[in-house]
Amino acid sequence: MPIRPASPRVFPLLLLASALALAPGCSEQQTSTPAAERASAEPAAAQRAASEPAVAAQPAQSKPAAQPARREPPLPAFDGVTLDGKPFAAADLLGRRALLFFFNPGVAEAAPAAEAVARVAKLRGDHNFEIVGVALVGGAAKARAFAEQHGLDFPIVDDATGSIGGRLGLRVPVALVGVDPEGYVVFYHGSVSPGDVPDPVAVVETQLRESLRLPATDALAPAFGERPNAPAFSAAKLGEDGTIELASYRGKPLVLIFFLYTCPHCHHALEFLRDALPKLPEASRPQVLGVSVNGSAAAVKEKLQADDLDFFPIVTDADFSMRTAYGVIAGVPDIFLIDAQGKIASRVQGWRDDRDPALVRMWLAKLAGQEPPMLLHATGYSGNEACAVCHEKENETWLLTQHAGAFDTLVKHAASTRTDCVGCHVVGWEKTGGYTVSPPTPHLEDVGCETCHGRGGPHLSPDYANKTDYEAVCVTCHDQKHSLGFEYASFLPKVSHAANAGFAALSPEEKAKLIAERSKPRSNLLPTAAAYVGSQACQSCHAQEFETWSKHPHAKALDSLAAKDAANKNECLACHTTAFGRPGGFPKDGKPAEHADLARVGCESCHGPGGDHVKPDAARVGTIVSLTDKCDSCVILQICGSCHDQANDPGFEFEVEKKIEAQKHGTKPPAAMQQTPDSAAIPSATWVGSLERAFAHGDDRG
Repeated sequence: MPIRPASPRVFPLLLLASALALAPGCSEQQTSTPAAERASAEPAAAQRAASEPAVAAQPAQSKPAAQPARREPPLPAFDGVTLDGKPFAAADLLGRRALLFFFNPGVAEAAPAAEAVARVAKLRGDHNFEIVGVALVGGAAKARAFAEQHGLDFPIVDDATGSIGGRLGLRVPVALVGVDPEGYVVFYHGSVSPGDVPDPVAVVETQLRESLRLPATDALAPAFGERPNAPAFSAAKLGEDGTIELASYRGKPLVLIFFLYTCPHCHHALEFLRDALPKLPEASRPQVLGVSVNGSAAAVKEKLQADDLDFFPIVTDADFSMRTAYGVIAGVPDIFLIDAQGKIASRVQGWRDDRDPALVRMWLAKLAGQEPPMLLHATGYSGNEACAVCHEKENETWLLTQHAGAFDTLVKHAASTRTDCVGCHVVGWEKTGGYTVSPPTPHLEDVGCETCHGRGGPHLSPDYANKTDYEAVCVTCHDQKHSLGFEYASFLPKVSHAANAGFAALSPEEKAKLIAERSKPRSNLLPTAAAYVGSQACQSCHAQEFETWSKHPHAKALDSLAAKDAANKNECLACHTTAFGRPGGFPKDGKPAEHADLARVGCESCHGPGGDHVKPDAARVGTIVSLTDKCDSCVILQICGSCHDQANDPGFEFEVEKKIEAQKHGTKPPAAMQQTPDSAAIPSATWVGSLERAFAHGDDRG
C-alpha cells in the first residue's frame, strides 16, 4: 500500500474551524498572502526607507498598554469529574499554559498520541504547563487501563456520556489542543495513525515540543553559530531511473526543499525560487533539489508543469529516510540552505510571503558568493534573522546572552501576553511593524538587534543610540522597577559582542553551559557595604509591617529545620537565618538561642543590610532596598530564588506572585515613589484573563 504523508492528518474542531482548519501536510505556523498583495508586502531595500526619521530610544511605558484584541478563539467552558473522583472545570486552567488531550482509548491513533504526551509530560514542571486528558468514550475503566498502559500521570476527565465532546463540537477521536494562560486556543494537532509514518510517536512529540516551546530532541539547524553538516543521502529520482546524492553537489550551494505538491505555501516558495535564482550568476548560483513527501510521480509532475514550476529535479522519500535524517516531520515546506562545503547555513520552516522572500534572497546571494542585498523592512522591524545574514559573528555572540532567551522567560512564567511585561522581551513593541501578541510575530521575539540598535540598525536608524555608549537604551527596560542593582559598566560585558567574541571557540556543550550559568540568579543582588542589624531595629519605624511579618513562616524559619533535626547544619542555616556569615548577620557555627533576632528570615534577608538605614541622620532613600515598587518576577523572584530554588522549593518561580501576595506586609509606598510624580509612577499589574469571560459565555462564542 502507498505510504501516506508524514504530516499528521489535521481536522478542525467544529467550534474552532475558522482558526484551525489547515491544509493537510502544510506547516501550521505561516500565513498566506494573495498573489496581488505579495509584491507590495515584501521588505524594501534600506535606501528606500532611509529617509524616514529615526527615533531615539524611549523609556519604557509608565503603565501597562491596553490589552490587544485577540484573533484566536477562546476555549469554551466545560467541566466534569476526573478518574480519581475530583471535580474539574476548564476555568481552573486560568493563568497557566495547558495542553488538552482528547482521546478515544479504543482507536489506534490514540496510542502514539498518548506516548508522545507522556514524554512531554515529564517536562511540565520545569516549563510550567498543565496537561489534562479527556477520555471521550468507553467509560472510566477503559480510560484508567489506557492511562496505566501509557504512563499518563495527569488528571483525566471521564466523558463517557459525550457531553464535553458534544459541547466542543468534537468530531475526531484524538485531538491535542493548546491553551494559553488567558484561555485562548493557540494550537491544535490531529492524530497520526501507526501506519502513516515509521515513528508516529516522534511526529506528535516533535509537534508538541514546537508548540509548547520545549527543547527540541534533535533540531537540525545552525546552533550557537555552528553550521551542522547536511546529512548525506542517495534518493531515487521521481518517476525516473537513477538516484541523486548529496555528494554530487559538493562544491556548489544547494537549496533542498521538502514539499507537498498540493501545498499552497510550498508553491509560493517554489515560485520565489524560480524567479529569484536566475538573477544570480550562473556559475555560482545555488542549485535546487526537491523532495516530494507525497503523491504519485505523474500527479506531482503534472501539477508542477501546469503551474510552471517544473524547473528543478525531484527525488522521492518513500522510506522516510531523508525526512528522518533532516527532522522534517512537522510540516512543509521545509527548506535547507546548504553551503558549498555541505553545511546547513540556514533553515526555513513554513513560508511567510510577508518576510521569507527577502530573507531567502539575502541568503541565496551570500551562498553564491555575492554581497547580500540589504532587504530590510521598509516600515517595520526586520528581526534578527535578517541581520544575521551579514552579521553572523555578532549573531553568534548574541545567542550566548540572556537577551536571546528573553521571550522564553515570559512563556515559562505565563506572561507572554501581559502587556506590562511583553515590551521589554521583544522587538518593536507598540511600534509600527513591531511585535504583536495577536497575530503572533515570532521573528520579533527576544531582545534582538533592533532593540538596542534601532529599527533596521544604523542603516535605517543612525541616530537611535550612541554608538559608544548604549546606557540610554539599556535603562529603558533596566530601570529600578525591573532590574535591581543594574550597573551599566558591569552588565555590558554580558551582552557586548566584543566581550563575548572570545566564547565563539567554545564547543556547543560549553556554550550551553555558559548560558545556563548566566541564567542563574545573581548572588550579589542585595547591597553588601552596610552591616546587618537584625529585624528588631526595623520595628520602631515599621511596627505594622513587623507585626504582619512576625505571623508568617519566615519569622519561624528555624521551626522547619528543627522538625528535620537540621537546625545546626550550616548549609541549611544559610537560608533559614538572616545574613548567615556576613558582617552583623547570623554567625557561622552560631547558636540560635544566642542570636534569636537573626535566627529567622528577617527583614534584611529581603531588603538588604540596614546598618546605614538606621543611623540617626541617614537618608531614607537609597540606604535600604524597597520592594513595594519592584516587579515580582523580575526582581523579587531573583531575591527569593536564591533559597526558593528548584532543589528546595520546586515550582516556586512559577507561583511567585501568589506566594508574595500571601505574605505581603508593606503598608507605605516606597520612599522613591513618594518623591515621584503620579504620572511617572508605575502601578502594579492588574489584569483579568479572557478565559473567565470566555467561559462565562462559552455557549455563544464559536
